[in-house]
Amino acid sequence: MTFTIRQIAKQLGAEAAGDLELTVQRAAEPADAGPEDLALAMSEKYRGDLSKGQARAAILWPDANWQDMGLAAAIFAPRPRMAMSGLTALMDRGQGCDTGIHPTAVIDATAELADNVSVGPLSVVGPGARIGAGSVIGPHCAIGPDVRLGENALLREMVSIGARVRIGARFIAQPGARIGGDGFSFVTPEVSGAENVRKTMGDQGDAKAQSWIRIHSLGAVTIGDDVEVGANCTVDNGTIRDTRIGDGSKLDNLVHVGHNTRVGRDCLLCGQTGISGSVDIGDNVILGGQVGVVDNIFIGDRVIAGGGTKILSNVPAGRVIMGYPAVKMETHTDMYKAQRRLPRLMRDIAALQKAVFKQEPKD
Repeated sequence: MTFTIRQIAKQLGAEAAGDLELTVQRAAEPADAGPEDLALAMSEKYRGDLSKGQARAAILWPDANWQDMGLAAAIFAPRPRMAMSGLTALMDRGQGCDTGIHPTAVIDATAELADNVSVGPLSVVGPGARIGAGSVIGPHCAIGPDVRLGENALLREMVSIGARVRIGARFIAQPGARIGGDGFSFVTPEVSGAENVRKTMGDQGDAKAQSWIRIHSLGAVTIGDDVEVGANCTVDNGTIRDTRIGDGSKLDNLVHVGHNTRVGRDCLLCGQTGISGSVDIGDNVILGGQVGVVDNIFIGDRVIAGGGTKILSNVPAGRVIMGYPAVKMETHTDMYKAQRRLPRLMRDIAALQKAVFKQEPKD
């Protein structure tokens, strides 16, 4: 694909200078860029790297002196990541999926596929499923009975969607995502040690060892519009009510959402985050990588949790938290600084003890 500097600047809504009819084929880092590439040097720290490459055009920081850098054209990006969003959308070549229904796909006679739906090799669409217009179902996907998948969805390879799941428009699922597996829900015939520990915070009591009995998942999963889930994500069915993910929320790779959990609008759940069952998460919440959330709590709107945080209790709206157990981020920072000082404090205490309790020599 070939683009003019003028086309790219228009896509980004950005100012440009120089030869606006100059064409580029790819985006590249400044030091690696060739004559046909657009160098991405959106911060002054990349100025030196431009001279190592051969780019004739670049995206630069505002007010950069592009002519002194030997460029023929430049685009100026006040917000680099916003510029990256527009540029990558323009230059994305996609996955090269074939259009139409592959001859090896298995489509149930009662399934309904709207206009311009593509189904890849060895994929299965179950009875009563309805697939929205313009959707692309990649190879080796499985869509269960009575699923509703909105328009312009993109399922990469080996995505599975369980029975009765409801998904809105423009859904994107990366390879191996699993939507609508049964929840992890079991019970023992008599009160278990785990139940006693939960009540007493440490004592199993006289509970005996028992076998686990399955609690079936009667609910499904409901997902809003413009939701994306990463590779090998899992979203479990609800026990009675549906597990829900709100419009615009994004789940990174290896994120787990447990049964009955409700995730609000425009949330960002980063890689390896695990959310237990029956958690209520508000709107615009960000959970960093490897965050863990205990079951049956709520997390308010606009909460931000740093990577590795373990959330064991309710979190009020707007709070920024970190640590295990989660506390305010500034509190965690103070605790960490104090912990770093402990060895020195212990040495000081030992020296003080030696001085105070030093015995006078006997006559």
